[in-house]
Amino acid sequence: MASPDAAPPELATATAFRAVLTRDLTLAFRHRGDMANPLIFFVMVATLVPLGVTPESGQLALLAPGMIWVMALLASLLSAETLFLADHRDGSLEQLALSPQPLWLLVLAKIIVHWLVTGLPLTLLSPLLGVMLSLPQAGFGPLVVSLLLGTAALSMIGAIGAALTVAIPRGGLLLSLIVMPLYMPVLIFGASAVQLAVDGISPSGALAILGALLAFSCLISPFATAGALRVSLHG
Repeated sequence: MASPDAAPPELATATAFRAVLTRDLTLAFRHRGDMANPLIFFVMVATLVPLGVTPESGQLALLAPGMIWVMALLASLLSAETLFLADHRDGSLEQLALSPQPLWLLVLAKIIVHWLVTGLPLTLLSPLLGVMLSLPQAGFGPLVVSLLLGTAALSMIGAIGAALTVAIPRGGLLLSLIVMPLYMPVLIFGASAVQLAVDGISPSGALAILGALLAFSCLISPFATAGALRVSLHG
């Protein structure tokens, strides 16, 4: 018989989820340099685009929706490689895999933290980049909403590739080859939502598709990532 003092399974699972979430957030804020790298990349590219292409505001306005989204995608890809790398090096990833709690739920906690420290700051920073690239005012709202949905989907998709390549030395190139085709729909509909708004057309259709992509990613990614981690660790 179970001990009367034993915690219910649901409470133990919720506690484990909260513990992973808190641990990863704490580690992320202890290594602020790693957390800042995607943001610095995001800002640097936005600063260099007018110098390398043209400083003329009309031309920049045409390029802004696609450029901001390409920069967000590359910044997300830059940070995806490190999602499980530190845990694999110190052995804690194996402990998560051996935990009695569902691995997919613990993986979900790690993906949420990844989005909170990369995707959310990129989204909050995007209006500033819109100003730098002369994005028309009509595009700012759809830009923020599309990045809010899209960066979350990118984190979900990137986690699968990071799990598949975590045990491979210098697996960054392979990670890019795996996830880049899966990133393309998010990029296309994210940039389209902003461009449609700039052109005076309702972006609701493109945003709805982005929301559907995020919902599908949330449904599939934690389980696929957990399975990929088991293959990488024990394959």
